[in-house]
This record gives sequence, structure tokens and C-alpha cells, in this order.
Amino acid sequence: MAGLARSDLKVPKAAYDTLSILLMLTIGFKGGLALHGNLHWGLVPELLAVAALGVLIPLLCYPVARRLLRLDQANSASLAAHYGSVSAGTFAVALAYAQSLSLDIAPETTLYLVLLELPAIIVAISLYKRLSGQGVQAGHGSVWHEALTSRGVVLLTGGVLIGYFYGPQQAAPVSDLFIGAFKGLLALFLLEMGLCAAKALCPVPWRRWPVMLFALLAPWCWPGWVP
Repeated sequence: MAGLARSDLKVPKAAYDTLSILLMLTIGFKGGLALHGNLHWGLVPELLAVAALGVLIPLLCYPVARRLLRLDQANSASLAAHYGSVSAGTFAVALAYAQSLSLDIAPETTLYLVLLELPAIIVAISLYKRLSGQGVQAGHGSVWHEALTSRGVVLLTGGVLIGYFYGPQQAAPVSDLFIGAFKGLLALFLLEMGLCAAKALCPVPWRRWPVMLFALLAPWCWPGWVP
């Protein structure tokens, strides 16, 4: 509403970067604490299945973006990566909502987020470089380097490892700070997301109606693929 009213409210870029860093690190940290003592080989099949989805969704999204939405290669690859990797903000909202309803959340849920993000980024970068003719100059090593060193992967994976190895007791001196501030960080992050959405919608880009229709319909399609 602030954005649509053309308010001068804005979140400074440095503050937004800090919020996103803290939010992703906290998500990983919370997941790592939950995994402490609960990681076992029985999780391997489902984790592999989740990673396979991280590959499949971008492969399905890319041709849709190119042929139906008529986006260029860069935007098609970016869209495919975003839908495959899942938004950390979306995950955070779903996590907070589930907790508000006192629902049980499996300890490995945060690992799903990491295992969707990594293959989705690799697939999207590989597709773009191969189809745009950059694959000859850039080998597989550079693609893996870009994916493994991306901010989201580093923060989420790092948070999971820190939480897992320390556990709830040893991490207690810092866990109250991160976990206690989680909902506040999320609220500020969503404020910036709302301002970004309002900026993109003023005026409404009606010529991009296929993209907006895809954005509305695509999330309802993914759950149907998963047993």
C-alpha cells in the first residue's frame, strides 16, 4: 500500500542486503538445530528425490518461458532458476505460518530448500551458457563455482552446518538472538518485497500478461507432480 500510494518509504539497499543475509542464515541455522541428532541414512532417498525436483522444474520452466512467454534467454534462465530453487522468503513465511499453527515440521525440511536451490542454479546457468553460446568459453568448473559460491547456497548451507554441529545446547548463546529476531527480520524483508512489487506494478505492465498469468498458475501446478 505504501508503494502504490507513492510514499517515500524505502528500505536502503545496504539494509536490505543485511536483512536477506540474516534471514537466510537464520533459516539454515534453525534447520541445522532441528537436524542435530536426527540425521540418518534413511533420509537419503527423499533428499535425492528433492534434488531431482530441483533439476526437473527448471528444465520444464525454461522452454515454457522461451516459447510461450517469449522471454529472452537470460530472463528465461533466471525465471527457471527462481521457480526451481524456491524463494527463501516464501519458505520463511510458510515456516512461520506452520509454527503459528503448532504444526510439526520435519527436521530435514531446511535441507530441502538447499537441495532445491543448488541444482536449480546449476541447471539454469548451464542452460543459459550452452544455448547462448557461452558454454565453449566457460567450462563446467565455472558453472559449479558460480552455483556453490552463490550467496543463498553459502548462507543456507553454512547455517545448516553451524546449527547441526553445535546443537541446541552449545548454540544457545546465539540461537536466542537469531531465532528470536526471525519474525521481525521476516516482516522487514516482506516490507521490501511489497515495495518492489508496487514499483513493478506502477503502471501495471499489461503487455507482460502471459508472465503474470504464469506466475499465478505455476505454483498450483508443482504440488500436483509430487506424490
